[in-house]
Amino acid sequence: MLISQCEVIVIIIADSSVLKTVFKSLDVTTSVLHHFSVWSCRNLKILEKDILSFLFQALPACPIQATCEAASKEENKEKNRYVNILPCECSVSFIFYWFFKFILLEFSYLGAYNYDHSRVHLTPVEGVPDSDYINASFINGYQEKNKFIAAQGPKEETVNDFWRMIWEQNTATIVMVTNLKERKECKCAQYWPDQGCWTYGNIRVSVEDVTVLVDYTVRKFCIQQVGDMTNRKPQRLITQFHFTSWPDFGVPFTPIGMLKFLKKVKACNPQYAGAIVVHCSAGVGRTGTFVVIDAMLDMMHTERKVDVYGFVSRIRAQRCQMVQTDMQYVFIYQALLEHYLYGDTELEVTSLETHLQKIYNKIPGTSNNGLEEEFKKLTSIKIQNDKMRTGNLPANMKKNRVLQIIPYEFNRVIIPVKRGEENTDYVNASFIDGYRQKDSYIASQGPLLHTIEDFWRMIWEWKSCSIVMLTELEERGQEKCAQYWPSDGLVSYGDITVELKKEEECESYTVRDLLVTNTRENKSRQIRQFHFHGWPEVGIPSDGKGMISIIAAVQKQQQQSGNHPITVHCSAGAGRTGTFCALSTVLERVKAEGILDVFQTVKSLRLQRPHMVQTLEQYEFCYKVVQEYIDAFSDYANFK
Repeated sequence: MLISQCEVIVIIIADSSVLKTVFKSLDVTTSVLHHFSVWSCRNLKILEKDILSFLFQALPACPIQATCEAASKEENKEKNRYVNILPCECSVSFIFYWFFKFILLEFSYLGAYNYDHSRVHLTPVEGVPDSDYINASFINGYQEKNKFIAAQGPKEETVNDFWRMIWEQNTATIVMVTNLKERKECKCAQYWPDQGCWTYGNIRVSVEDVTVLVDYTVRKFCIQQVGDMTNRKPQRLITQFHFTSWPDFGVPFTPIGMLKFLKKVKACNPQYAGAIVVHCSAGVGRTGTFVVIDAMLDMMHTERKVDVYGFVSRIRAQRCQMVQTDMQYVFIYQALLEHYLYGDTELEVTSLETHLQKIYNKIPGTSNNGLEEEFKKLTSIKIQNDKMRTGNLPANMKKNRVLQIIPYEFNRVIIPVKRGEENTDYVNASFIDGYRQKDSYIASQGPLLHTIEDFWRMIWEWKSCSIVMLTELEERGQEKCAQYWPSDGLVSYGDITVELKKEEECESYTVRDLLVTNTRENKSRQIRQFHFHGWPEVGIPSDGKGMISIIAAVQKQQQQSGNHPITVHCSAGAGRTGTFCALSTVLERVKAEGILDVFQTVKSLRLQRPHMVQTLEQYEFCYKVVQEYIDAFSDYANFK
């Protein structure tokens, strides 16, 4: 449920001096009541990061006095990954308690939490002192006590305890928000087998299924107690959701992946299961970020407001330092804003036809229909010209076919510098994420005559074995792409020679098999080019048959040649290129899950390269091709 523009977001602020600082630079209408403010939702868009950083600094590190006696015992010190992140048992002083209750928590719903004994207690093992201890804390969700267990990433010596906790707490879902190693540093011990089964203490864990997607991996485990045969309980199914797109530094550059991840976690956690175990490395930063986003989305849907400041303050009373950096705090707001502005745009395949009928209707009070409004939101995404430094260097400007379409720094394709020549690592191309893996595609402009060598150097360096060409060499009397392959025989581009081995005409595209040789390395590779002829000079293809066919052919080639990036280009490397990447990604998800999200797929593409899916016609074409694909099958089972 989206919040209407007239609804409000409530942000609890702990001190009136903070209010003055916050509102000094904001031109917004406010209603200040003692220690809190009410902001219109639309003003959330203009919250500056430095203001949110200021609010983060105002958060109490731990808003109650707490003891960590169990964690501090000599026997338990080795079980803690970090000496400053410890589960607490709370003892609140009388004076501080009343200050906290009346000054920071004026509203009754803020004070309805019992903070005593937040650490998770394991069942003691007979004869093993302090075996009840694990570095993990119960954390409340929105209106749900102890919804989560925030835990540190297991150490080698605590993996058995971790699985003991999973069993004893009847947990069905594990959320992992770290990679095993980051910056060559161990962040978490691998507490599951890669395949088969392994026994951890008295818990046997077997891997049932693994699904790898671009932002996260889903692993299904079957666990069972071993040992006492007379009192053995039935085996249980555990699902681990492993978010793999959190960078080593900072936060994800977009919250789209996290929101999809969180939605999947919510949908898959059984109703009567125990607490969801969430862990990163320390169990506070990324863990806290996940918990807060989950809770605030629930609050947004229920109360039409959010209270990030207050909620973080409260869960810090259960586990100190939850949400560890100002960047994580800002990311929470970015995720909430993303959901507020765009909502949930995922569709079941069975509902696409109804959705299309709906979005073709005019929106009351506007001249646009729903489809036009969707695309209008996409075109409002700001192009970050300040993040195109290399492409805008004077030495590289002549290498760009269209000056408005230049790759961003964070995902531009880098080629080796030519010996003795500066500014030779640039090519107008961007890495693009697919459905299952990052950098699935290279979205490139059609080579200019003087950039053909760079194009082939890129193909060679990144081991791309499939090229998709979506333009003719010339359209409407204008050159759209230089011919970068021989019509017959062999041609050389610097150290790269290209030989045409075979050419085959299909219904809507030509397949060319090329032998590409690097003379410096004295190595050769087979490259297959798919040249699509079904795109008219003006507009879009009349139907989706040709596009569906070429996507299937490319995917088959990928299975045979290895999962290296697919190079896709039209002329500028944005409109038709973006449409192909969008359709390939959406159709792969349709086959795997029976779910599609054209809007967020295109939005993600536009965040990775300017103007991807350039026109309303191309955006509408994406929907039509998906519907055509679905109509070709009688039921979802056939997608498999």
